[in-house]
Amino acid sequence: MSAKKGGLGKGLSALLQDSKTDITSKNNNPLGSINMLSIESIEVNPFNPRTHFEEDALNELCESIAQHGIIQPLTVRKLGNDKFQLISGERRFRASQLAGLKEVPAYVRVANDQTMLEMALVENIQREDLNAIEVALSYARLIEECNLTQEEMSQKIAKSRSSITNHLRLLKLPALIQKGVRDKKISMGHARALVSVNEESRQIEIYNKIIENELSVRDVEHLIKNDNSSDNLIKSNAPVKKKPLSETQKTFCYFLGDKISSKVDVKKANNGNGQIIIHFDSEVDLNRIIEILNK
Repeated sequence: MSAKKGGLGKGLSALLQDSKTDITSKNNNPLGSINMLSIESIEVNPFNPRTHFEEDALNELCESIAQHGIIQPLTVRKLGNDKFQLISGERRFRASQLAGLKEVPAYVRVANDQTMLEMALVENIQREDLNAIEVALSYARLIEECNLTQEEMSQKIAKSRSSITNHLRLLKLPALIQKGVRDKKISMGHARALVSVNEESRQIEIYNKIIENELSVRDVEHLIKNDNSSDNLIKSNAPVKKKPLSETQKTFCYFLGDKISSKVDVKKANNGNGQIIIHFDSEVDLNRIIEILNK
């Protein structure tokens, strides 16, 4: 068997080619090659960002594996005493268990927890079957736990900075809406539109309308644009009278929001006074924003 070619980002390829992670088998062959391992000797990777596996898709893969075997080997790390831990390939591993396999093909690596987490996250991000929330959670963990900037992550996983930012913004949505994205009740396009609504209650209200009326992304964007309440979402002690933002000022909000991966609002009164409001979720998030702005 040979590993499936294509579909992996250059980040994971570089990690797997790092000679420092090779260990040697009993017959002195590099354990970077494919090995047949007892399925009972493998435990699930606790760092895997993927937590939801569709039952129908898993059963289909189980049937395929029962008939054809595993085409793409798993990647594991050696724990010692003939025990291994998954780095990537949990879906194939679960399907193999369902298919009753006794052994599975795997690449064996050694990696500390930090490297292992990065390898698992990078590999999973490249998968086409991950939903947008799972991808966003993987991005967030790479930034927070692997100390990567968005620019560094963009280069490592070969994804655009704007794509990373758009995914991360989804994590600011209420849990109900995030679950809706995960369960494919709404698309990422719907979710991106909902991010622009500042009040959580209004986000959920529009979310329910999307499902009940099968609204398209364009319908939602039109609804939000023409929603009178959207002009009065941020409540503060600023003057009641407001002056609309110019296109240049709106562009500034979008640009700054992309730069710091947080929502930015400008509230401006007719007399020229106003506020620039940067939203943050926690002390850690605030420090992250401060660090970016100080660069």
